[in-house]
Amino acid sequence: MTTKIIAPAALAAAIAAALAGVPAQAQQAGDFTLGLGLGYVAPKDGNGTLAGLSADVDDDIRPTITFEYFIRDNLGIEVLAATPFEHDVKLDGLGRVGSVQHLPPVVSIQYHFDATPVLKPFVGVGLNYTIFFEEETRGALAGTKLKLEDSVGLALHAGFDAKVSDRGAVRADIRWMDIDSEVKLDGTKIGTAKIDPVVMGVSYVHRF
Repeated sequence: MTTKIIAPAALAAAIAAALAGVPAQAQQAGDFTLGLGLGYVAPKDGNGTLAGLSADVDDDIRPTITFEYFIRDNLGIEVLAATPFEHDVKLDGLGRVGSVQHLPPVVSIQYHFDATPVLKPFVGVGLNYTIFFEEETRGALAGTKLKLEDSVGLALHAGFDAKVSDRGAVRADIRWMDIDSEVKLDGTKIGTAKIDPVVMGVSYVHRF
């Protein structure tokens, strides 16, 4: 799962290599940025045990939006949002037994480094609140009611911006989120889904 995603970072690195000589400009207190892109959610391998069977949650890709406000020079507070991600759920020996949608909004504080005239790496840490909804069952669980409880957990963030203009940049980033959800079937707890995804992203970020 998480081994699938290297393309966003490779794309942004190639763009950065082509952008020699673009003037550097630090993010200043009071600036804010808006980013539009794609995020690929890749849950970790092995997502816990449900009803005594090993569970597997598959990957998904969706549009994302970020907003960051700089409270000090190079130090910002970022909010990540997205359209709903949808994941199939499989159980060992039973195949695909259901699907679920989720929204994982994240609030982070992050620091941007003035590394080169073109590249600005950054690191961040924050919290994510993952909301699960639209659970559906099929196959061996068809006709039952599946419920995943919402999750609160740590979120780590790192990446870099490759400047393409005075106010625009292409961003490649990676996040890790601690997402564990109590799973119920017809109201009875059957285990905990340990999703803990890596999220790879590529986006265009504009500074205002």
